[in-house]
Amino acid sequence: MADSSETRPDFADIAVTHWERERPDLDFTAMATLARFARLHIAGSRRVDAVFAAYGLDRGEFDVLASLRRTGAPHEMPPSQLAEILLITRAGMTKRVDRLEARGLVARRADPEDRRSLRIGLTPEGLDLIDAAVAEHTANENRVLGLLTDDEAHAFDATLRKLLAALEGSTPKQA
Repeated sequence: MADSSETRPDFADIAVTHWERERPDLDFTAMATLARFARLHIAGSRRVDAVFAAYGLDRGEFDVLASLRRTGAPHEMPPSQLAEILLITRAGMTKRVDRLEARGLVARRADPEDRRSLRIGLTPEGLDLIDAAVAEHTANENRVLGLLTDDEAHAFDATLRKLLAALEGSTPKQA
């Protein structure tokens, strides 16, 4: 089946054509691809955020709950470790945890090995909510990537992995 988007100019093609006319001295080869990628990020984020909103969560709150859930029982960790995993400041983590705690989705408790430290853990309500939200989230993501063939999806993933490794210069930390 032919993909009409390959033959019909899109917003990126038009912008590049305009730039090539105005600045023929520059190479705009990457511009269309990266503009499409940026727009894909925006469109994908809207779909993802809509799922989170249906569960009363924003992206940051989902990330906290999901990080706790995927660590396995007892679904808890120190707030500093959560902040490190999520690449946010400790102050930002405190704000997220405060909101989630006020809703009864997480609880703070003293660390049994170091009573001066805290651990953040999912409550039963938080566990139920994140389990439901992550089920819908993964279905949503699979619908998006389902627009590609398996070969296209694997190639896309491999390409993104290569670009990220080169731009970030390191491998992701294991949580």
